[in-house]
Amino acid sequence: MPGFELWSDKERKEVNDVLETGILMRYGFDGPRKGIWKSKELEEAICKRFGCHYAQLTSSGTAALTTAMSALGIGYGDEVITPSFTFVASFEAILSVGAVPVLVDIDETLTLAPDAVRKAITPKTKAIMPVHMCGSMADMDALLDICKEHNLILLEDACQSIGGTYKGKSLGTIGDAGTFSFDFVKTMTCAEGGVVMMKNKELYEKCDGYTDHGHDHKGADRGADLHPFIGYNYRISELHSAVGLAQIQRVDEFLAIQKKNHGILKNLLAQVPGVSFRHVPDPAGDSCSFVSWFLPTKEATIAVVNEMKAQGILAGNFYWFDNNWHYIRKWDHLKKCYNIKFITSGVESKSDGAG
Repeated sequence: MPGFELWSDKERKEVNDVLETGILMRYGFDGPRKGIWKSKELEEAICKRFGCHYAQLTSSGTAALTTAMSALGIGYGDEVITPSFTFVASFEAILSVGAVPVLVDIDETLTLAPDAVRKAITPKTKAIMPVHMCGSMADMDALLDICKEHNLILLEDACQSIGGTYKGKSLGTIGDAGTFSFDFVKTMTCAEGGVVMMKNKELYEKCDGYTDHGHDHKGADRGADLHPFIGYNYRISELHSAVGLAQIQRVDEFLAIQKKNHGILKNLLAQVPGVSFRHVPDPAGDSCSFVSWFLPTKEATIAVVNEMKAQGILAGNFYWFDNNWHYIRKWDHLKKCYNIKFITSGVESKSDGAG
């Protein structure tokens, strides 16, 4: 259940605070903003709610991934192992820093298969980027062990799993850095936005500058800021942060509704012969934003999807194998690019850029 479905006076109040000052930018204009700093408040609230030391808001989840990779030193020629079932933003962010996406198999968690990750590691591998798809989580213990063994960066794409946990820790706070998306259909929304979460202060300072043209933000005069490195305009606005500030105060309310509805639907589906469910490494940590289930055959699955469509109940239901945004099978635009590695069932192929 996305947060926008329960829009309330709390969101309106936070947005109106910004509108009354007229200062929509998150930096500068200290006087006229009259003490209204929604982005700073939201970053503090994120740290408190999800248990990270530092949080840097961005204009989107994609911008958050790009920012995190740049701050972590992932760049040209580096290989980043990520799953073949994800949202297109995952590989877009990897490409944006000049790195090479290495797309590998998933397992019944619908996330990275640790055995497939091990087989994909080369001397060029710099990072592993699990994507906690559809509200649940990857096998983080196994992936942390692999990263430690091979001295690799672990960057969590937790954009679809806000509020999920693994052994008591919030998804997105377990690796070297993690990201959320706050777009319109996420459990908690800013309408548009994202965040990088991390433990390391130096990494945070890099993220802070990178998202604002390299500004170091160390003085009271924005025009006099130093620029230690190149950055980009990945800033969030105060209006978007205002929405998020109201939503984070309600995120536990949203999660409770999701878990209730998820339990009802899963119990009903469990009574249908042939239906099975994804493996959840830590069931208590499932954010329950999706009910993911399997049927024995492709033919049966297509028949059920078509029947739901005929009955007008397809909205919010996806057959992932045929989905344009989330599964490698339909990513023709990616397959036409150079320097993309696909490793499925232990067989490696590489795009030649044709077309």
